[in-house]
Amino acid sequence: MVRKRFRCLMALALPVALAACGQRSDGDRNLDTLDNELVDSNSATSRDPALMSALHDQIMVDPTLAQQANNDAVRPPAQPYSGGVPPDGVAVPPSGAAAGKAIATGENLKPVPAPGASCPQCTAARESLTLGALASRQKDKRTRNCAGSMRYSARWAERLPADLPLYPDARVSEAAGSDGGGCALRAVSFASSASLQTVLDWYYTRATRAGYSAEHQADGREHVLGGTRDRDDGAFALFLTSRADGGTDVDLLANNGN
Repeated sequence: MVRKRFRCLMALALPVALAACGQRSDGDRNLDTLDNELVDSNSATSRDPALMSALHDQIMVDPTLAQQANNDAVRPPAQPYSGGVPPDGVAVPPSGAAAGKAIATGENLKPVPAPGASCPQCTAARESLTLGALASRQKDKRTRNCAGSMRYSARWAERLPADLPLYPDARVSEAAGSDGGGCALRAVSFASSASLQTVLDWYYTRATRAGYSAEHQADGREHVLGGTRDRDDGAFALFLTSRADGGTDVDLLANNGN
């Protein structure tokens, strides 16, 4: 009797369980709907010959352009980089003294007076390894006091006083200056293809026209031109040495720069 009753209960429970398994959540029905929509969309796409052709055709590749791909990748150079330095007169059509004269033809240059019998500043230039050391050994007190605050940067070469600028074909190798603590000091080392005499005359002409005094000293191939200006306590010093190629190496110090 019990076994019969158990079989009846099982017979009633089985359809209920199957019905429960057959129930699906709203999320499942939504996924089915989405699948059907995608299938319908693909079917519509498959019926468009132009679209199917664009999707399935082979990609065209230009072999010449493919060789230029990945140009920005990091790779070693094809050959070592050159450390060569161009000659001093690379940008000047003439050479040597002729170049300096060609540059200066726009001005009537005054010849610099003959140098004095001694050149103490020549010794200072030979013993100074840096522009700052050279500035610290100048007769002008303001220049000496500002030497310790000098900072090195190529931008100082662009901030020389307007009345004592760089020589027209100057090739700057070093520059320094100071604007702190009331200082207005500029220092520049450069080379020129012009002769030493031409550079001397050019700066002597500009300095005297700007109101500076100018004293010329020399010791062999080394020359110094320096002076002061009373109206603003300005001062300058120019150190020049002849080069083997006929050009000139120059160190220029000037205070009261703009």
